[in-house]
Amino acid sequence: MHAVRVHEYNRRPSIDEVPDPEITEPLDVLVEMNAAGVCRTDLHIIEGQWAAKSGVRLPYIIGHENAGTVLETGSAVSHVHAGDTVILHPLVTCGLCRACRAGDDVHCVNSLFPGIDTDGGMAELLRTNARACVKLAPGLAPAQVAALADAGLTAYHAVRKAVPLLYPGTHVVLIGAGGLGHIGLQSLIALTPAEITVVDRSEEALRVATELGAHNTIAADGTQVEAVKDITGGKGAHVVLDFVGEGGTEKDGVEMTRDAGSYFVIGYGGALDIPTIDIISREINIIGNLVGSYTDLEELMALAAQGKVRLRTTTYPLDAALDALDDLDQGRIPGGRAILEPVKR
Repeated sequence: MHAVRVHEYNRRPSIDEVPDPEITEPLDVLVEMNAAGVCRTDLHIIEGQWAAKSGVRLPYIIGHENAGTVLETGSAVSHVHAGDTVILHPLVTCGLCRACRAGDDVHCVNSLFPGIDTDGGMAELLRTNARACVKLAPGLAPAQVAALADAGLTAYHAVRKAVPLLYPGTHVVLIGAGGLGHIGLQSLIALTPAEITVVDRSEEALRVATELGAHNTIAADGTQVEAVKDITGGKGAHVVLDFVGEGGTEKDGVEMTRDAGSYFVIGYGGALDIPTIDIISREINIIGNLVGSYTDLEELMALAAQGKVRLRTTTYPLDAALDALDDLDQGRIPGGRAILEPVKR
């Protein structure tokens, strides 16, 4: 099969011919890849940012936002069958450790993360396991939802954690309305009554945010912190969701957060430098967010089936994967997601 593989960090991947994966365990599921999201994390992988954390051996296949059609299953798989369309939770988990038994499968001690620490889905086939497979509702195509498997799931997970803080009369600021942010915005609208302000440097992303239902939009032109303070009566937001996490948004996000408020870090690449006395005296919360759980993904698929969360996508064939990565890197996909279609149905 053909696959997009990283051979060396800080060098462009290549599209290689590699052996097909095969069923080897009773809970294995072999999926024909109909859609693979192109994520900013893929760029960070290529840059080597994940090298130490993942421990992956090069070369390997990237792609961690995956959806497709079941081709074959192991002998113990009963809830999905050949021909079913599925979205794949990004983690392959054991189901036996304490975290899995508690429903916190994101922290499974035996997990694999296809596309991060093992071969992923920018290929014609992917082997995963039964615990990762969520069947798609009728009418949902893999290309419509693939990026919800990680970007959408991460955004939804953060919003889901913020929901108890966003009662009527509260204000939430969303920094970055691009590939993650526009999903987070729709999740906020679906789940909370809070007033929503979106901050982004892209006029197109702000236009899309308004169309989706944001109450206020602010251009990130250097005056964004003051603008948020003006909208919130000088107090700042109860919750700030930072879907960028680099390039100065970290500092802005903390400044936009009101005393006793919460700053959620979702995007990454930068660093936080906050005097501890400020954290104490303002009693602010700094909350990290990883990808969501299997149940988060099920809930997100329910919202997608109801039409409450939609992706804006640009599709590419597998042989144009490097173009998709370049377009993402150069900001040529504002307010949406790039999707590879390795095997188009």
